Amino acid sequence: MTSPEPRQAEITRRTLETQITVRVNLDGSGQSSLHSGIGFLDHMLEQIARHGLIDLDVACQGDLHIDGHHTVEDIGITLGQAMARAVGDKKGIRRYGHAYVPLDEALSRVVVDFSGRPGLHMDVQFTRATLGQLDTQLVFEFFQGFVNHAGVTLHIDNLKGVNAHHQCETIFKAFARALRAALEHDARAADSIPSTKGAL
Repeated sequence: MTSPEPRQAEITRRTLETQITVRVNLDGSGQSSLHSGIGFLDHMLEQIARHGLIDLDVACQGDLHIDGHHTVEDIGITLGQAMARAVGDKKGIRRYGHAYVPLDEALSRVVVDFSGRPGLHMDVQFTRATLGQLDTQLVFEFFQGFVNHAGVTLHIDNLKGVNAHHQCETIFKAFARALRAALEHDARAADSIPSTKGAL
């Protein structure tokens, strides 16, 4: 039995607003090098790497003198592009993943489907407008950029939470765990694409 091809990708995206390079290894150990320019966003990206067991490098120079919108959204876009390239034709993956993650009083649920059809359904009522330098409205923009370019359906629900830091961290940890489950190799279906259509 031959080893599967490494699921790795590097994407560089340059606009007048941001210059971003993202590298992913979907079969990594959770190592990361993160330089978005927004400390709290780096903290959340670290959750994706650590809890998803995805090696993740993000380097971004963005127009933070305006605000964080372009940086956060464009990192989501570039991560989505890298994820789509790394996962390839999706042969042998489980396709679906879900996770519930608590942190003290907060509890979030994330469900992902590598369907090839982008869709985001997010129900999160943050109790604060900002977390460090991160505008909490931009969490939606990050995930919208991701799903549009990764080609996934993503449901994010914060079921409980009073502390906004806890709300956000449970979302990203649950997202990471859901990704990990969906991207796992399924030994019983190693040579098939998980769809009755035969393509995703």
